Amino acid sequence: MKKSLREKLQHIKILIMDVDGVMTDGRIIINDDGRETKNFDVRDGHGIKLVQRYGIEVALLTGRQSEVVKHRANELGIKEVHQKIFNKKEVFVEILQKNNLNVDQAAFIGDDIIDIPVLKEAGFSATVADAIDIVKKTVDYVTKNKGGRGAVREVCEMLLQAQGRWPEIAAKYEFAEHL
Repeated sequence: MKKSLREKLQHIKILIMDVDGVMTDGRIIINDDGRETKNFDVRDGHGIKLVQRYGIEVALLTGRQSEVVKHRANELGIKEVHQKIFNKKEVFVEILQKNNLNVDQAAFIGDDIIDIPVLKEAGFSATVADAIDIVKKTVDYVTKNKGGRGAVREVCEMLLQAQGRWPEIAAKYEFAEHL
């Protein structure tokens, strides 16, 4: 019997994400000095902090190497950062083993073909609204928002809602009357 999205989300203990195209809009800006810049959405960052506060670990798994990613991860308190990874499935398995988790406890958000092996393996898989079509056909959920424009926040809220944490957050931030 196939599990519902809610059932899949209820068991998630770790959220693993690609960076470029997921946490960012996928564009890379390189200045004359060769310094790289990326744009991150502040609401995505707040979503990450919220899931962390409620016991969900967060890890980054990206094919590129970037100091910007290291800085953003430090800012968000993400300790598990894997860069310049070409076999993401292998590292995904290592992350789960290191954290004593099984695949049903892992969510993964990716947006390109390099992410497909992990998306197929994860207990819950998601991609962004502007991902390539083949990835959209592979995942459990396609966000309404684009990469770097609220997609991560959308998944974070789904996790918190499925795990029964949203009413507590609503009360804390005084928006419970809008639920």
